[in-house]
Amino acid sequence: MWRIESARVIAGVARIVRDIGVAEELAQDALVAALEQWPVAGVPDNPGAWLTATAKHRAIDLVRRKEVFARKLRELGHTLEEDGAYEPDFAAAEAAADGDIEDDLLRLVFTACHPVLSTEARVALTLRLLGGLTTPEIARAFLVPEATVAQRIVRAKRTLAKADVPFEQPHGPERVERLSSVLEVIYLVFNEGYSATAGDDWMRPALCEDALRLARVLAGLMPKEPEAHGLAALLEIQASRSAARTGPDGQPVLLADQDRRRWDQLLIRRGFAALARAEAAGGPPGPYTLQAAIAACHAHALHSRDTDWRRIAELYAALARRTPTPVVELNRAVAVTMAYGPREGLALVDRLIDEPALRGYHLLPSVRGDLLERLGRHAEAREEFLRAASLTRNERERALLVERAARASLAAKGR
Repeated sequence: MWRIESARVIAGVARIVRDIGVAEELAQDALVAALEQWPVAGVPDNPGAWLTATAKHRAIDLVRRKEVFARKLRELGHTLEEDGAYEPDFAAAEAAADGDIEDDLLRLVFTACHPVLSTEARVALTLRLLGGLTTPEIARAFLVPEATVAQRIVRAKRTLAKADVPFEQPHGPERVERLSSVLEVIYLVFNEGYSATAGDDWMRPALCEDALRLARVLAGLMPKEPEAHGLAALLEIQASRSAARTGPDGQPVLLADQDRRRWDQLLIRRGFAALARAEAAGGPPGPYTLQAAIAACHAHALHSRDTDWRRIAELYAALARRTPTPVVELNRAVAVTMAYGPREGLALVDRLIDEPALRGYHLLPSVRGDLLERLGRHAEAREEFLRAASLTRNERERALLVERAARASLAAKGR
């Protein structure tokens, strides 16, 4: 129940105290009260409303106790007085909050992903406040020490307080900038779950689930933002492949080799629907909508040989114009290879060899090795696969690359 309701409770309290750190502490106080009272009195009919009302009551007490908040208390006036009873009508409290709760959640999203914070801090704070994850859970997910995550969260709260970041929804150009930050955080969380950067596991499904839930919430909170629907569509379709991405022993299964009967059709349909909403908004498609369209091309194909690679190459070209990054160019080279042949793809990849942003990026030699192998240049492919294996920090991926290098070596010897 806490995992489900914590973000709403914190958001509602933050609107009163205007401090994310204090709001989280008060929400946790309400959780402690529930752990003490529910085993005796029973679980209330609406646990979420109970937690929210209890946390708001404690927030109001805190405001009253501190003289520095006296002016804010007078401004809030009658609204706070209505929440002041220690045993309120929880159903009424929930009904009264209905008009504000979505706005409160959106304020919390934009605050947790404020540009004043580093990317690592935004990710940690978002998973803590909106995902309901504990510090140890976040640490395990990203394979970093608990102390590191705890410091990031504490520093993030201090930074927000020191910068006097308002607990509100931004407007105009700032809204666009902040929305980009929010989408990026959710995207990063999903990607870390979908292809783990380091460790023994190829995937971390729990992170994918958390990111997908956040994407759905954001799309619901911002129904007129096409990129919110575009991101939701992308994650729904990507998540649909999860069961087919690993073999019985946990080894990676590449897209072309996946059993598409294991793809989750419900998630695919949800992804198609979200993509339709994004495209119906009009205007040029954003990067997440374009990526969702690419994922949809794969989902439409019943077998890898049925994939419309020319359409995917066109979409990657559009994405490269919209977001001209080396990683997008590398992905475009793969699509061009599948559509027009490995020689054309290799020409694009070779342009990226000296790209500083891809120095140390294991997928560059991995893709190049694949293209060289397709061209029959097995000895060169072996070297690229070994180089990629030396760069990755994921043990499952390293084993796959070493295996491909061994096969290329055998092919080079004519076996």
